[in-house]
Amino acid sequence: MREWENCSTSAVLAVRQSDSLRWLQLARPKALNAFDEALQSELRVAIDAAAADPGVRCVVLGGTGRAFSAGADIDLEGVTDDVRLAPRTEEELRMRYNPIIGALRRMPKPVVAAVNGPAVGAGCSLALACDQVIASRSASFTMGFAKVGLTLDAGASLLLGARIGLGRAARMAFTAEPVDADTALAWGMVDEVVDDDRLDHRVIELATVLAAGPTRAFAAIKQGLNVALLPTFDAVLEYEVRAQTQLVDSADFREGVDAFAGRRKPDFTGR
Repeated sequence: MREWENCSTSAVLAVRQSDSLRWLQLARPKALNAFDEALQSELRVAIDAAAADPGVRCVVLGGTGRAFSAGADIDLEGVTDDVRLAPRTEEELRMRYNPIIGALRRMPKPVVAAVNGPAVGAGCSLALACDQVIASRSASFTMGFAKVGLTLDAGASLLLGARIGLGRAARMAFTAEPVDADTALAWGMVDEVVDDDRLDHRVIELATVLAAGPTRAFAAIKQGLNVALLPTFDAVLEYEVRAQTQLVDSADFREGVDAFAGRRKPDFTGR
């Protein structure tokens, strides 16, 4: 097993490094690595630090426990009829989620996602923002926004379709049903699927090859792919902010959250 040095672990994020490979690991396993403000903040700082460090030539992004990330850590008790959620949602998307996704796409180094379990909502977006996605066989991918009356965010409106095409992206977004690892591979959402006990080994194997490659050329390749395939990236992020801030104060969102909390089927009315 690879020897790691320069390790640091907070309550929400673990950072490990070996030679020129840095591994960022979401570390809220009891919450299935759902994003709270602390995790968002520390992950953004860690991504920026990896981008700026000339000693880092490849980054791996993974999760601890049995999930990659369950997405947003929604405060169910805070979703009430007398509280407007739009200002908070706009701040979270503009100041936390979108900068993380943007930083991954602009990272001048390869980023490999090690998806060890469910990747839901913004957690799925996080994986899709990486350059390569390797999934364990028990991994799954879900765009669960519609279940609570919301639209895609954290760049998923563009990144999902860029990976799997319009029809499949619409199917995932509309139905909010999970996609298993083998289906995700067949659709092009992930680049490789391995047995659960081989995930870390395979990820390190690929990341080591990338870390030994021509970093400046990789940066140019990545930027070229962004220009060619994701030219509307910033505009899509801005659209998602506007759309989501309208939907979080809708009756359908409140009904969706209430149904989720009560483990029942939501009764959406389009309001």
